[in-house]
Amino acid sequence: MDSQAAVEARAAQEPTKAGGLKPNSLGVLGIVFFVLSAQAPLTGIAGAVPIAVGIGNGAGTPAAYLGAGAVILLFSVGFVAMGRHVVDTGAFYTYIGKGLGRLTGSGSAGVALFAYCTIQAAMYGLYGATVSGLVEHYTGTHVAWWIWTLITMVVVQILGAAGIEMGAKVLAVFVLAEFSILTAFALVTFFKGGGPEGLGLTDSFSPSAALQGAPGVAVMFAIASMFGFEATAIYGEEAREPRRTVPRATYLSVAVVTGFFAFTSWMLISAHGASKATDAAGKALASGDATGFVFAPITDLFGAWTADVLPVLLATSLFAGILAFHNSANRYLFSLGREGLLPRGLTALNTRHSPWVAGVTQTVLAFLLVMPFALMGKDPVLTLFSWFSGVAVLGMMLLYFLTSVSVVVFFRRSGADTRPWNTLIAPSLGALGIAGAIWLIIANFATLIGGDATTAHWLEAAVPVVLLAGVVTARVRRDGRQTSVTES
Repeated sequence: MDSQAAVEARAAQEPTKAGGLKPNSLGVLGIVFFVLSAQAPLTGIAGAVPIAVGIGNGAGTPAAYLGAGAVILLFSVGFVAMGRHVVDTGAFYTYIGKGLGRLTGSGSAGVALFAYCTIQAAMYGLYGATVSGLVEHYTGTHVAWWIWTLITMVVVQILGAAGIEMGAKVLAVFVLAEFSILTAFALVTFFKGGGPEGLGLTDSFSPSAALQGAPGVAVMFAIASMFGFEATAIYGEEAREPRRTVPRATYLSVAVVTGFFAFTSWMLISAHGASKATDAAGKALASGDATGFVFAPITDLFGAWTADVLPVLLATSLFAGILAFHNSANRYLFSLGREGLLPRGLTALNTRHSPWVAGVTQTVLAFLLVMPFALMGKDPVLTLFSWFSGVAVLGMMLLYFLTSVSVVVFFRRSGADTRPWNTLIAPSLGALGIAGAIWLIIANFATLIGGDATTAHWLEAAVPVVLLAGVVTARVRRDGRQTSVTES
């Protein structure tokens, strides 16, 4: 049997696919910036942490982020092992197809595309509302949220078509700004010895703290905040030395995201005081502005100027996430077109080797998802953002689970990698953890989307329906091709 090094060396010498994306255009840090942008750090902190603290496990929320990070890290071990043998913009559906068959892989492709497009549409809703509020605050002029959303769709389309390097540079500026102010707050609070009750280490990380209240809700939001790290594999075709770059970017992304969310949420709780944090988060949620739980202690520490800067950074955080998911989704469309699962026209590249037809298609899909909410006069945050972010998380968790199972099956069958930890133990543990997370998401789905049980059931049903539709479509196309070959 060939050694691991021999397998990788032979794979590295394979020619680039015809009509491929621009190779050697992204390094480790470039890919990490795309991942962190999809995470939308300030959005995750200002949006998820108040909910996790207020209705989850209170001061034990940081422990939930560590637990979620551990599950994602276990998943990443098998994910990376598969990535050494499969380099493709399709990532999830390609990985799943290798182990569980092309039909299941094709069905999962539909789920992945559905998840990326719905999470982007969700972010457009929150982004439009945020920008509309900012403009009205500073100019006194009210412009409907959906107008800002439409303008941003055009900007995102232009940046996406401009090429991957420009996208990375734009995202880097926004991500660094978000991380800088949040990290500065966390570090200053830590070295000051915490808030009125000290650092509260045991209040946030002891087993009793982690299990108090409703820990399932906190874990659910913690996993939702990590949505998007898998984009490391999507950019494998454009990475420099992908069999080294992608694993490093994946592990670095998971470590940074887990550490950032756990540490920052801990310092926010410390700033309020562990015994008072749950009440403070509850009051912020009841006021209709959950960001107050996060913005208030930062303003108290750094001064009134941050009250003006933070809402702007929230808008840029959302913009960075929107652009990151646009890039991920159009690469999925490109890959599906290249595989013949969607029209071949989606593989068209412009002079900058960017999949421009796929990009336009993704923008049209975003438009079709967003505009019904505008036409019906729905609240962009309470409906568009909450509904679509919830269903996107559920869809992505299903993909994580199927990928973990596929990794085990693929390596047991092929023998391409015989390392037990990488190809059996870690993926199996990851699958169990993800299955538990899916159960928690479904059990708390109405809370997650902020809607009623009927709406929750319809959104939950959308994920398996999309999976089944993808399988049926692939089966029909396969049978059609076989019939054509037979007749010829």
